Amino acid sequence: MNTKVQLAGVELKNPIMTASGTFGSGMEYSQFVDLNRLGAVVTKGVSNVPWEGNPTPRVAEVYGGMLNAIGLQNPGIDVFVQRDIPFLTHYDTRIIVNVCGKSEGDYIEVVERLVDQPVDMLEINISCPNVKEGGIAFGQSAKAVEQITREIKKTAKQPVIMKLSPNVTDITDMARAAEAGGADAVSLINTLTGMKIDVERRSFVLANKTGGMSGPAVHPIAVRMVYQVAQAVKIPIIGMGGVSTAEDALELILAGATAVSVGTANFTNPRATVEIIEGIRQYMGEHGVEDVRELIGAVRD
Repeated sequence: MNTKVQLAGVELKNPIMTASGTFGSGMEYSQFVDLNRLGAVVTKGVSNVPWEGNPTPRVAEVYGGMLNAIGLQNPGIDVFVQRDIPFLTHYDTRIIVNVCGKSEGDYIEVVERLVDQPVDMLEINISCPNVKEGGIAFGQSAKAVEQITREIKKTAKQPVIMKLSPNVTDITDMARAAEAGGADAVSLINTLTGMKIDVERRSFVLANKTGGMSGPAVHPIAVRMVYQVAQAVKIPIIGMGGVSTAEDALELILAGATAVSVGTANFTNPRATVEIIEGIRQYMGEHGVEDVRELIGAVRD
């Protein structure tokens, strides 16, 4: 039974990885999960300088998931290179670094710092607000997606994954733009913008007013968008969005994803990733599937 998949020339032992921002760099979870069993660890977003993030409160539980407005708090690339990468290299898993920035230059600076580091792929978070374009996210303009992808590809040594925002009119436009810019893969979906109001206090629950919605409630949207993008581009897709079980992961694979990221589920079940890997193997055995790649995009009309 083969669970290996190829992602832009990088072989993963299985299609399951972590979603950025939900697993740190694996340190906190290593006492619960054998990181060697994961297809890849996707790190928390890394910026060129430390980011403090948004004011608190910045996390709220909602029906079917959670809202977060963390604001990509992180200690910056210097600490990441000194602390996180050396930790991850002790494990037999692929390392995918999530990169964030507020300008094209910010992204390029981080990518340059990672050129000679032992990391396997870069995931570019284009849901960040583009400060030079009035705060609109890079990922909400097809022209901006193509432009930043092209510039990053000029610098990057590792394969580049563009992480797409679902907060757009047509996700396929953004996927095509990433492909046109030279992206090696795309990942989707990032969180959906949401809001929660405390009716007793008549005030916003999050200090930021809005936050990113994630969890089981967004899963059907993720399945739909992954399917649409799989019909629109030829590059591989990493699917994510509300994945809690092996069935959820298999839905995304059947819709066209080569690999699947597990995010919010890690907060309620630290062993979610490993349980999903085991569940996929069980499904393959029960359905006579010899190679997991047989399932990619195999949904029937």
